[in-house]
Amino acid sequence: MKTFVSDISGQTFSLQERVVGRALRPALLLFIQHEYPHFTKDNYLSLAELNNFREEYIEECLIKDRGKLSALESKVLKSLQDQSIVSDELEDTNTQILTVGQRIADKVATFGGSWVFISSFGVFLLVWILANVLWLNNRAFDPFPFILLNLILSCLAAIQAPIIMMSQNRQEEKDRERAKKDYMVNLKSELEIRMLHEKIDLLMMHQQQELLEVQQLQVEMLNDILKEIAILQEKGEK
Repeated sequence: MKTFVSDISGQTFSLQERVVGRALRPALLLFIQHEYPHFTKDNYLSLAELNNFREEYIEECLIKDRGKLSALESKVLKSLQDQSIVSDELEDTNTQILTVGQRIADKVATFGGSWVFISSFGVFLLVWILANVLWLNNRAFDPFPFILLNLILSCLAAIQAPIIMMSQNRQEEKDRERAKKDYMVNLKSELEIRMLHEKIDLLMMHQQQELLEVQQLQVEMLNDILKEIAILQEKGEK
């Protein structure tokens, strides 16, 4: 198996992992030269070493843009290093165990925001008003202007509003967690797409190098054939 010696670490690697400096992006090449000034466009490094430099370069770019890496960005970089999937590490908020109060708040918010509640409560108000105005006109338990009904409605609104707000606050927390997860997935996708572009560039560079080597071999073979033809012609003339 053909091997080469890395100009970065001095270690021996397979020739298939060889990457020449001129195939790198200028910004990444400058980043490597900042740590290894002797590394030029004509030097070589391994693919594993290049991946490490890519991760360090991405981390430095994120720090420059944001000043300091957040816990989410650090987790994304760690997933890149481990070559793991971010979505597998995220906790699903739907699997969280809810308390009794949270379940009650969700049911109240669901029922209070439905047409069933509006229809049934409208029927209750209509029956209450008709009963006190028409059926029980002389002995109504809540005559007009329905003070008892207003008291019941005020108490219901006072109790229902904070319960619905508790459910909405918990829903907002779930939305924030979902937004964080979407940000992590999108950030990793962006970084991986950037790394994929670089890998495609390296693959094209390797293909070009192989084509040049094949062409060089073909030229050498053609020169050998021409030399043999010239020798045969000289012998024929003699």
